[in-house]
Amino acid sequence: MTPETDASHRVDRLWPAPALDLSLDEAMADFVVPSSRDGRPSVAINMVTSIDGRAQLDGTAEGLGSRADRHLMRRYRATFDAVATGGGTLRAAGAWLRVGDDLAARRRAGGRAPNPIGVVIAGGDPVPLGARWFSGDEPRLLIVGRGNPIGEAPAGTELLRAPDERPAPGWVLDCLAERGIGSLLLEGGPHLNAAFLAAGLIDELFWTVAPQLHGTDALPMIAPIPGITASPRIGRLVSVLRHEDELFLRYRFDR
Repeated sequence: MTPETDASHRVDRLWPAPALDLSLDEAMADFVVPSSRDGRPSVAINMVTSIDGRAQLDGTAEGLGSRADRHLMRRYRATFDAVATGGGTLRAAGAWLRVGDDLAARRRAGGRAPNPIGVVIAGGDPVPLGARWFSGDEPRLLIVGRGNPIGEAPAGTELLRAPDERPAPGWVLDCLAERGIGSLLLEGGPHLNAAFLAAGLIDELFWTVAPQLHGTDALPMIAPIPGITASPRIGRLVSVLRHEDELFLRYRFDR
């Protein structure tokens, strides 16, 4: 079987500077991660939803996006210092956060570790320590709430216990900055996204709109957290790519 490459997935750039039939390499040539702000790591969300805004299909995002979307997801991951997911996503999907051999080689050639640092952020619920997320050789951080029952993390994973029942996004970013991490990509779930939004700590959004209508009560990209209120943020459209009937949108949220 021929391995997937950026040239395997053709996209049209609809905005800015429209151009047809580009490879992902061409479409992503000018991509850079958002710069850090006020001494904290920059934060972006990468999510896929249906047209009607559902971020889950049978409890996970599996089956929402195309192979091109999954390849673009790895491209985004490869540019960030760390990639994070919530404890619920780890329990539901295993949270495989690596970039693949080709992009790992590119990172290595640029003097970086082959994969970004993996981060899981959990509150008080048990963490599935047997998930394959714990099996990689990249550095990993497991950040849990004060009352989480975990005693110690598996080998290769640093355990951080927050002073509160739910790790506060600002406190999380402080911990990452202390470890030299300048950029963080959030891959859900919807409650983790909501916590960072409520804290005013979202700088960019990478949003894949899958050509599906669900009409279900599955979680959206941002799921409200009881007792936590988020103020609306106004985004600025940065780019629009199209792969067949799928859209890849990028928004920036300025201060």
